[in-house]
Amino acid sequence: MVAQGAAWLKQYVPLDGQQALVARCRAIIDGPAGGYVPTVRGGGKMHVRMVCLGRHWNPLTYRYEATRADYDGSPVAPVPEAFAALAARVAQEAGFIFRPDICLINWYGPDGRMGLHQDKDEGSESISAGLPVVSISLGDTARFLFGGVRRRDPVDTLLLESGDAFVFGGPARLRYHGVSRIMPGTAPPALGLEGRFNLTFRQF
Repeated sequence: MVAQGAAWLKQYVPLDGQQALVARCRAIIDGPAGGYVPTVRGGGKMHVRMVCLGRHWNPLTYRYEATRADYDGSPVAPVPEAFAALAARVAQEAGFIFRPDICLINWYGPDGRMGLHQDKDEGSESISAGLPVVSISLGDTARFLFGGVRRRDPVDTLLLESGDAFVFGGPARLRYHGVSRIMPGTAPPALGLEGRFNLTFRQF
């Protein structure tokens, strides 16, 4: 337990499971309506490639939508059942009942990063119930930042490795978090992967 409502499940996904997830993520992010680099409000570009399943997170409106209105208008593919089942099992390990209907796949290259932010664009009932965010790391190790519910609160740095799962919900649901850097060359060789996939699951 990292904090009340937050759990770090190290090496939760075995290597063969990681290989299967990486293959599926590659097929999705490089396939039709695959990954793209979002432009946020203000015109800045994010430092990841992203594809959303279940619902699309629009970086211009900060809302979840049925199509990629900010980019190419493509409809959103559903969350694969195997992905949702994995996220539900992870959440249960941390004490949450969770039925995810959103999965964001982010691809971090060697220069990938994500600034400190809160995940607060889901439905008000989901937020108020403290339903968790479940994260699965695949590939290179990430320096993950986990702060408090205020931006100025102290921030802990955790090294999330391939196969690690991280869950935050309940009183930790609106904690600030981000990724300060990717550590190249740290992925398990069996994955044949340079960079990092991160899957984050939510229940709208």
